[in-house]
Amino acid sequence: MSLPPEKASELKQIIQDHLMKMDIHGKIRGVLAETLQAEGDRGERPLSEEDFLTALQRRGIVEEAMKELSFVNVLPLPFFLSLMNISPLRRYLYLQVLGGKAFLEHLQEPEPLPGQVCSTLTLHLHFRNQRFRSKPVPCACEPDLQEGFLLEVHRDSPGDAGKMADATTMLSICDPVHMVMIKTDTSGDTTLVSSYFLDWRSVLSAPSGKTTVSVELLGVGSECKVPAGVLNIKLEMYPPLSETLSPEVISTQQSLERQKTAEKERLFLVYAKQWWREFLEIRPSHQSKLVKIFAQDENGVNRPVCSYVRVLRAGRLLESPRQAARFVSLLVQERAPVVGGGARQEQWCTMMAFLCRNKGDCEDHATLLCSLLLGFGLDAYVCVGTKSKNTPHTWVMTCGTDGTVTFWESLTAHRYLHQPIDPEAPPMVPQPKPTYPYRTIGCVFNHKTFLANCQPSDSVELCVFEFTDGSRWKAMSEDAVRSVCAPGSTSSLPPLPPLCSSSVQTSEASNQLELEMRFLLAEHRKDLGLATVWDDHLSYLLSSALAAYELERCTGVSCGNEEFQDAVRRAVPDGHTFKGFPIHFLHRNARRAFATCLRSPFCEEIVCCRGDHVRLAVRVRVFAYPESACAVWIMFACKYRSVL
Repeated sequence: MSLPPEKASELKQIIQDHLMKMDIHGKIRGVLAETLQAEGDRGERPLSEEDFLTALQRRGIVEEAMKELSFVNVLPLPFFLSLMNISPLRRYLYLQVLGGKAFLEHLQEPEPLPGQVCSTLTLHLHFRNQRFRSKPVPCACEPDLQEGFLLEVHRDSPGDAGKMADATTMLSICDPVHMVMIKTDTSGDTTLVSSYFLDWRSVLSAPSGKTTVSVELLGVGSECKVPAGVLNIKLEMYPPLSETLSPEVISTQQSLERQKTAEKERLFLVYAKQWWREFLEIRPSHQSKLVKIFAQDENGVNRPVCSYVRVLRAGRLLESPRQAARFVSLLVQERAPVVGGGARQEQWCTMMAFLCRNKGDCEDHATLLCSLLLGFGLDAYVCVGTKSKNTPHTWVMTCGTDGTVTFWESLTAHRYLHQPIDPEAPPMVPQPKPTYPYRTIGCVFNHKTFLANCQPSDSVELCVFEFTDGSRWKAMSEDAVRSVCAPGSTSSLPPLPPLCSSSVQTSEASNQLELEMRFLLAEHRKDLGLATVWDDHLSYLLSSALAAYELERCTGVSCGNEEFQDAVRRAVPDGHTFKGFPIHFLHRNARRAFATCLRSPFCEEIVCCRGDHVRLAVRVRVFAYPESACAVWIMFACKYRSVL
């Protein structure tokens, strides 16, 4: 960021004043004297500038100075805003994290050594279509989270969005700041530590426009009642409010919102119970159908399932529904962790927690894919049912204007056309053979609709998806669903966070991973007593195959294979044999990937190839998607002279 000369000189003066306060010159003189004395006693060569800098680093002077010069601590907010060219005609909430404490899970965590890879904590924020992320800090009982986030507090109506919001307007903005804490271990695996909704409006009553709060973060899932740690947070309004509100006004507003929410939820629960009784009266066997009206989120809060789906537009980040399905399939599937044995614990995550962790169960994948397909203008629904072995499962379906029904498997991006079997047809009439893995379906829903399957059989292959037919599908009242699930209703989840563009530089990531794979392959062959000779031209030719594989996963259409085969025939001389092995990963850990590859006999045959004139090739292509999701394709190949 380039600064005007007057701002640069002002910034230099602030830094100089701060260094003088910490007596940096005295500390440097002390280290210099000690170092000169030590060098003189040993009678070694004269002290160089490099030696002196090393001594300063060893004593921690440089690290202390850099820590003290954190912009969050040094720069006054108005100057910080002027550096960033922030408009003084807009209203902002400056949220500063001043450190954490009581993260008791990390009480025994050793102090990381300089340069040592360690587990880290990262704080993610979402507020009114704005997303932020802190720098990762080492896990500790008192993590050194020192960050500042500038949140714009804008009005809702398009005509007033450009006007500065006053205290009364901001009091009516009930959107919380959603804070998600993620732990990343040394292997890159992520864990959801906490998900917290911060009501920031207490700052509206602060006389100076600043207030400090301590936020107790709770665990998630089965530990949602157990404290995870405490964050010290400072809130500041900019520009400062001309008139502040009294604490009583704020608490009254919050109390009214809670009462309104509780009443809406009570009325919906009464309606849902009555609706369920009517559904059971249709047929007693409906008791065993998978009709899921409520689901628990990561904080153990029961929410209507329709509130987990919203219309989500990806802007320029995703170009088509099939590309959206590919993106969702690249997010890792992981069931909610449970302590001890027993049945599978079901946990539906809020979208922010799912995206920040980059992993979740089939329900999270299905609600995200359904939201994206709705954003692309499709008539999409989440399906709740079972797959093989009666395992509960969730997937997505879309209904075409011509009546076609398509199933979308959110974990794999596979698409299946549904053609119902007619049980009344004569035995000799050919029936369609289902290709999908789903067995039964209990209900479908989206952000506006909830429908339960009341057909005699809940088998998917016999199911008719005519949602307007009340004898086949029992619908909930759309008004009832809207009362608790519509955007802006106080009882619903906050609006979906926007997708973030990828931070992965695909060329650099591909080159780095390819170098690591070459090293691991060469070392493996060396252990077997085999030499490794690379064929760079053959490695380059593998790129087109990897690009074709990813395109096929995205579109379902295979193309480019003829050109690849022709190029390989030209590159492999007569009398030689070519072998290739492509494999796909969702991570960029070279050692994990190589160990997985060696478990395949086809890959091991290539890696351990023996023969005459053996040449090896490896190519890596990393394809980046939103939220730093990656499709990683690796192809090993070899050519050798065939000897009879």
